[in-house]
Amino acid sequence: MSLQFPLQFEFQANKGFDSFYPGSYSEIIEELHQLISGEGERQIFLYGDEGYGKSHLLQASCQLAHQKGMNPFYYPFDKRKLPTLDMFEGLEQVKLVCFDDVDEIAGLLDWEQAFLNFFQQHLENNHRLILTAQIHPDDIDIKLPDLKRHLLNGLVLKLKPLADEESVSALICKASHMGLTITPKVGHFLLSHYASDLPSLWILLEQLDKATLSAQRKLTIPFLKKIMEG
Repeated sequence: MSLQFPLQFEFQANKGFDSFYPGSYSEIIEELHQLISGEGERQIFLYGDEGYGKSHLLQASCQLAHQKGMNPFYYPFDKRKLPTLDMFEGLEQVKLVCFDDVDEIAGLLDWEQAFLNFFQQHLENNHRLILTAQIHPDDIDIKLPDLKRHLLNGLVLKLKPLADEESVSALICKASHMGLTITPKVGHFLLSHYASDLPSLWILLEQLDKATLSAQRKLTIPFLKKIMEG
């Protein structure tokens, strides 16, 4: 019988490992694969700026776990719209739990305590946990010392900014999975003229995808200029 939780999540089909450009993250991806297989670390903490793929990697990890017959759980914390604390009920039984943006509950003592209780039970069951935040866990303003210690116990990995050439390759990879063809020349032009960071590139990519579908045209530099100036 499958476990039932207060919250459920939907797999985002476009966020698997196949649609993630590995670049300099190859070792991180390998560590995630090893964790899911049960052969690597029991806990991995990913941190880095917004837009560098933390959520994508969590979704991809859950999809891979699901393919292996597991029943994973994913939840992105947002202190502006937190659910009730009973979301943790039963999660200690789940073999893979992924929490995004754990820094969002820092300083909220009831949430810290509930998270700590889950954490301890989950570890006792020898299950796997993947966490993310924008900053190193040691820099998160966690009030409970035991929770801070648990966050630091596992493997801590930083997602670093991609070099320009890698950013272009990541853009081409992401566009390809959207059904949009971007040449390296167009990719470099986008990066140098319109968006120099990944979060901005992803937003721009959505706009370009809609524009090319609407006009039924390939994305060339002249057409790109027309879209951006329109």
